[in-house]
Amino acid sequence: MKATSMYIYLEGARFFAHHGVDPQETIVGANFIIDLRLRTDFTHAAQTDELKGTVSYADIYAVVKKEMKTPSKLLEHVCERIGQRLFNDFPTIQEIIIRLSKENPPMGSDCRNVGAEVHYTR
Repeated sequence: MKATSMYIYLEGARFFAHHGVDPQETIVGANFIIDLRLRTDFTHAAQTDELKGTVSYADIYAVVKKEMKTPSKLLEHVCERIGQRLFNDFPTIQEIIIRLSKENPPMGSDCRNVGAEVHYTR
């Protein structure tokens, strides 16, 4: 049996952070949700049941948590930083899909979420 593609993911990770174009957003903060899908070859981990052959979810979360703490005007910029850091820290990651949403954005409309989604490859 041969796997044609392998992904690990982090779905619905919630953060309170200070991202936004409006200066008030950087003071008050908002709730954010991030979903990540990472393509990597974890054949060894699947066969041996050893963490060494894959990417740790906890390590991925730690990277995202650190990057979410750095205020930015644009969610696109936050996604870029997260993508760069994941590629730098985890050489086995081949693709990254990031979806970052801001809950209840202050834009004068009834809108549950706004956000950015990006697909990076090495």
